[in-house]
Amino acid sequence: MLGEYRIQGRRAADISASVERAVGSGELGPGQLLPPMRELATELGVNPNTVAAAYRTLRERGVIETAGRRGSRVRERPASTSRGSIRVEAPPGVRDVSAGNPDPALLPKLDHALAAAARRHAERPGMYGEAAVDPEFARLARAALDADGVPDGPVAVMSGSLDAIERVLAAHLRPGDAVAVEDPSWGSLLDLVSALGLRPVPVGVDDEGPLPGDLERALRDGVRAVVVTDRAQNPTGAAVSAPRAARLREVLGARPGVLVIEDDHGHHFVDLPLHPLAGATDSWALVRSTAKAYGPDLRLAVLTGDAVTVDRVTGRQRLGPGWVSRLLQLAVVDLWTSRAVDVAAVSRAYGELRDALVRALAERGVRAYGRSGMNVWVPVADETSAVAGLLHAGWAVAPGARFRVATPAAVRVTVSGLTVGDLASLADALAAAAGPATARSYG
Repeated sequence: MLGEYRIQGRRAADISASVERAVGSGELGPGQLLPPMRELATELGVNPNTVAAAYRTLRERGVIETAGRRGSRVRERPASTSRGSIRVEAPPGVRDVSAGNPDPALLPKLDHALAAAARRHAERPGMYGEAAVDPEFARLARAALDADGVPDGPVAVMSGSLDAIERVLAAHLRPGDAVAVEDPSWGSLLDLVSALGLRPVPVGVDDEGPLPGDLERALRDGVRAVVVTDRAQNPTGAAVSAPRAARLREVLGARPGVLVIEDDHGHHFVDLPLHPLAGATDSWALVRSTAKAYGPDLRLAVLTGDAVTVDRVTGRQRLGPGWVSRLLQLAVVDLWTSRAVDVAAVSRAYGELRDALVRALAERGVRAYGRSGMNVWVPVADETSAVAGLLHAGWAVAPGARFRVATPAAVRVTVSGLTVGDLASLADALAAAAGPATARSYG
């Protein structure tokens, strides 16, 4: 069952550490079946409860998964294996269109905002025991949410979208629970789900968001949470339309006990309207990051949701970091009130490049996707060959394996920093690398 490797240890911590070392070294590979608990307990001369505790620890860390009578096995993608490592380094002379970063030229300068925050701090330094959320920040965030039709709920501040999503999932779910995720989806989210010991259940997407039929199937299969990207879906650029939102709300309404998490990271750099799913079920959360519109290093996101969810998240936050720097909150208040970002202009800048690349590919017989945001998703016949061919042609793209669960091969191209003059040569290279299967839908 384990080949040459022998699990060792007398305590649960030692047994789990023995398995983790073997997974890390490659002695236990993905899919490797572990011994039944009683069998391993007999071999090691320990109580079966000790082995059960070790296996539970390994599940919680995302190292193994258990499927009832089919036993426990090493996860196909252990939590220690980051999808972010599936990337292509751009050597000198190669244009990197893989990173997913915003265009620095479209980000606002922070001098004024940080100076304003410093002045406020000089007048009244932030201290222990104060409210975690600056009142003006909360007022402005809530007003923007109200304007977009997001149900009433308390406002909290997290250190980015992924921090918020992790805290919400941890507040409601336990290792082994199933989570519906878009496929393809943000690679870091897929890593997070595995790291929490949760089981991802793929839901296909098209330009208008998650496919209702796939979501219905996932709900029938018992998922306890659903994660949806409202706009600028990474990597496909999908944006939830009004008709799709209505249908998804109908599907979710039949399962009021399911947790719904919405990632609206497109806020303030996408001008398509928000069509929220919040409130379709009893437990919900919506996250808005400042990363793409104002700068990734701000590390700040707005979180709202039902009162129980937000209370659980902020209660746990108080026991760890306590709060997100109120200096950063004050800086964002200044950025918001000074209208430092021209949302329509930024959206138009990304949109013109994105749409032009999709059109250029269509002219070359390649169907690509990118309804909103800064990324274009290009299905290919063979991912490895396509990535290698593009690298040879002078372009480093993101391999689709970083984002896919069950959908076919593809690559992701980020248009940030490109010019209109770059698009013809990039489209030529993509068309040459894509191969014959490019009419295939990703949904």
